[in-house]
Amino acid sequence: MPFASSYKLILPALALAASFLSFEAPAALADDSDKRTISLSATGAVKTTPDKVDITTGVTAEGQTARDALTKNTEAMSKVVDGLKHAGIDPKDIQTTNFSVSPVYEQKKQGQAAFITGYRVTNQVHITVHDTKKLGDILDKVVSLGANQIGSISFGVSEPEALKDEARKQAMRNAIADAKLYAETAGVELGPVLTITEEDGGYVPRFAEAAAPMAMAKDVPIEAGTTTVQVRLRVTWELR
Repeated sequence: MPFASSYKLILPALALAASFLSFEAPAALADDSDKRTISLSATGAVKTTPDKVDITTGVTAEGQTARDALTKNTEAMSKVVDGLKHAGIDPKDIQTTNFSVSPVYEQKKQGQAAFITGYRVTNQVHITVHDTKKLGDILDKVVSLGANQIGSISFGVSEPEALKDEARKQAMRNAIADAKLYAETAGVELGPVLTITEEDGGYVPRFAEAAAPMAMAKDVPIEAGTTTVQVRLRVTWELR
């Protein structure tokens, strides 16, 4: 029968192909495993003047009842937020990050159970200021309007990508220089690059310590300094 004859011919062909593949694959794997390589990490860093600052500020108020504490807090916080907007802060750069209501406890004598004497309301906002020269005035304004909490102050870069590209080039140049040094010392030559991996990096914000609210005054002396944008690479070469 023609069909049976064709079937018999196909089977030997498939068996031959399978035999060929099973013979060639291990040889290819063996070649890859015999490669000599060198793998190094390098960092590129670019310093720049910050063009923005992030601040955490807020109001904590207490009252005999939760409603009383909330009313006090709302009045003070409304003044702070309105004052920030009048100072030129874009509403999209003002974001509530924490709001809490908690009881205040007091313990008269040792061994007695604590009892509630009032309530505490806390409202905190995150502010982004795009003109670092206004920072002192803004800190004075929020405290004058009722803010009694000043949290972290961090300086950064609004658009760090262009600086990151320069840091990437610097990191690659540093990696190549180190690899050439190792290869020359070992008496070998660098081959082609096999892998390039960008590790954790980005810009490193500079944190400034916030002054105590009671010490705030006009022209609060806080310096922006510099901010570092950095990239870390891991590069692997074949050795010849």
